[in-house]
Amino acid sequence: MLYELPELPFAFDALEPHIDRTTMEIHYTKHHATYVANLNTAIEGHDLGNPTIDELVASIHSLPDKLRTAVCNQGGGHANHSLFWTILSGSGGGEPGGEVATAIEEEFGPFQRFRETLTRAALTQFGSGWAWLSVDPDKRLVVENTPNQDSPLMHGHTPILGIDVWEHAYYLKYQNRRAEYVAAVMNVIDWEAVNRRYVRAIQRKTRFVHTRE
Repeated sequence: MLYELPELPFAFDALEPHIDRTTMEIHYTKHHATYVANLNTAIEGHDLGNPTIDELVASIHSLPDKLRTAVCNQGGGHANHSLFWTILSGSGGGEPGGEVATAIEEEFGPFQRFRETLTRAALTQFGSGWAWLSVDPDKRLVVENTPNQDSPLMHGHTPILGIDVWEHAYYLKYQNRRAEYVAAVMNVIDWEAVNRRYVRAIQRKTRFVHTRE
């Protein structure tokens, strides 16, 4: 069982001026690629079946003790980035439509209020981590943040939008100005992709396997 670096769905410069080409190239070819390579090294020789990366990360608490840290860090990094690339687009931004727009309004109120809530989650994540829009087991939307490469999958949620707030995601262009970077990401969110993820999440009859000892 080997995991592979997924193809980036846009050119390195497609998100400019919001996210620059150099940052994107390093982020994808160095950081994400390293997570994949390190994960494959860590699980080599272990019979884990053939789970998708999301299924593997969601089962973190039922994995052997000696694999948990590697799957959390390296597998989480792979899963998180694989999602991140799919919800970014050079033609993104604006406001959501479809079912996810209705759900956002029902859960958070006007879009601007939701945007402020998501931004606050990104800015208050101490150190490295992520801000998320996720679907909980009751199929309700939640905004949350996680440290390092932890994923909402690890506590039974299904992430449908993520914002990477590790410094490697923004430091070349924005230095320590995380708030400017988060505002810039809002301009490249592909809301059609987020809506597709939301629809799949609420239609899924069974949740990802998630057990604790």
